[in-house]
Amino acid sequence: MDSEVTRLSRLVALLTLLQTKRLLTATELAQRFSVSTRTVYRDIRTLEQAGIPVITQEGKGYTLLEGYRLPPVMFTRDEAFALLTAEKLAAQLTDAPTAQRSGAAMDKVRAALRRSDRDHLATLAPHIQVLPPHPAQAARPSAYQQLALAVATQRVVQLYYAAAETGEVTTREVEPIGLYLSRQWHVVAYCRLRQAFRNFRLDRIQALEVSVAGFTPRPETLQDYWTAEAQRRQKEKVVLHLRMAALLPALAQHLHDTKHQYGWAHEQPLPDGQLEMTLFIGSLSYLATWLLPYAGAVIVHEPLALREHLRELARQAHDFFCTPPQV
Repeated sequence: MDSEVTRLSRLVALLTLLQTKRLLTATELAQRFSVSTRTVYRDIRTLEQAGIPVITQEGKGYTLLEGYRLPPVMFTRDEAFALLTAEKLAAQLTDAPTAQRSGAAMDKVRAALRRSDRDHLATLAPHIQVLPPHPAQAARPSAYQQLALAVATQRVVQLYYAAAETGEVTTREVEPIGLYLSRQWHVVAYCRLRQAFRNFRLDRIQALEVSVAGFTPRPETLQDYWTAEAQRRQKEKVVLHLRMAALLPALAQHLHDTKHQYGWAHEQPLPDGQLEMTLFIGSLSYLATWLLPYAGAVIVHEPLALREHLRELARQAHDFFCTPPQV
């Protein structure tokens, strides 16, 4: 049997979950707490016997009686530290309204902490920093919060969007289904102009308007979009042999830091000391621009077409930098 302390902690966490989600199944709870469904049934009965109005929806799961709430439980020091980290991430990686709301929420967390824990956070805070992804962070549009609201309420959004190649601004009416962060924030939305799902970078949105008009929710999710994109783009296998010893340490580190953006799949050391790296990429010319700085340390085993792209880039660089300037 689990200890009484462990069980008490689980009961408190279970009650907290019931207050944060509309419906929870016994299977979900068992997976969450790494216990059997029989243990979950026993815990639910314990809560009921303590006067907690848990409602069992047959064949669906558990929920709390509408309107029932307990005062918020105390945060542990580790939980407060995790929230401090989230506050700093929001301040640099979202937009200004979201950062402001995150700070206000964190102030409420601090107010609920013991004084010793508040002092602990105050001591740690200056030693944790999140750097913005690019210097122009202050000029980012306040798009994240509005788009998140549009996703949640199924509202049509009008985007004024700058094209990547030309900078030309076009107007798009879109139905957003989700946001995600890679190197930049993106919103995936059904574009009414293109009659297809499209991926828009938030830093290219010049302005936006959330309409009062709604749209019919679509079954597609972000995962569906990514799966469809992977099937649409035929990716080519690339095998490289890298002489890592021929690279300066900073350049070798940069290669490992950025390889995932270029379709990295796996790698293995070879008996001769080289590193064999396998990637799957949709554009060989795109990959060539990444590999060119590693000239002298990279050998292309397949496909041979990648060598041609590298030769062409090297020729262009040679012609530009080595041709005497015209007088």
